[in-house]
Amino acid sequence: MKKYLAIDVGGSSIKYAFISEDLNIIEKSSVVTPKDSLEEFIETIGSLYDKYKDSISGIAISMPGMIDPEKGYCFTGGALKYNDDVYMVDVLKKRCNTNITIGNDAKCAANAELGFGNLQDISDGAVVILGTGIGGCLIKDHKVHIGKHFSAGEFSFIKTDYKDATTWNSSWAYRNGISSLLKRVQKSLNTTEKYTGLQIFEMANNNNEKVIEAINDFAYEVATQIFNVHAIFDCEKVGIGGGISEQELLIDLIKKNLDLIFDGLGGYFPKPEIVACKFKNDANLIGALYQHLSTYCN
Repeated sequence: MKKYLAIDVGGSSIKYAFISEDLNIIEKSSVVTPKDSLEEFIETIGSLYDKYKDSISGIAISMPGMIDPEKGYCFTGGALKYNDDVYMVDVLKKRCNTNITIGNDAKCAANAELGFGNLQDISDGAVVILGTGIGGCLIKDHKVHIGKHFSAGEFSFIKTDYKDATTWNSSWAYRNGISSLLKRVQKSLNTTEKYTGLQIFEMANNNNEKVIEAINDFAYEVATQIFNVHAIFDCEKVGIGGGISEQELLIDLIKKNLDLIFDGLGGYFPKPEIVACKFKNDANLIGALYQHLSTYCN
């Protein structure tokens, strides 16, 4: 059975896994993400390749930015500005003598669900990743839709208030990023205490009504934007990912609020199924692998 090096590049760390094509993670760890230069970044990936080069059939990379996976090109590198306007696969192959693929991180998360998770049975849909911002992906004909400029599904930029459309405060990322959930809980509890996501849901699962109210308010806005995406794209399913997607309460509240929105339409309109993504912290690694296998094994 073939084995691969899957890599998930983040702003602070690079997670990597030595993984077989049947998703058995043999070894997994992380290194610090270089901050200063493309050369440092390439050498960091190269050192991981050196560790496994005699055992792998390729490298599958998930990374931030607007990316053309077919050309292996980073139009932007997200927070890693040194990756802007770089034909990344070509550069990496000069250091790592193997097959290499790259893909946007949110789109890799969607690929994980398309290939091995809870979206295997759909043609059209979407994935919404609730994190620092709103990661996103549209799925068309059972394939990740990247768009003409590699930016399809950049849900963070969706505007939520026409009266304030020129500022970041009106963006979906601002309204439904994790920091927004914390602010809602703080307001509901009349406190400045900085809770983690786990603490917030622990309070909610212990029937703290004020915290549940804040989460419900958060979920209503998520459901509203999911409705808007669905109205444009006609989704069969929408997968909810990110760390807090593991919380059944959140998924239930998103479903409840989406039902309320549909009930208020006054007529028939097809409704998408809402599901939690199957893969959590390893989603980008597994999705990068699926993209790699689809590129080289089909």
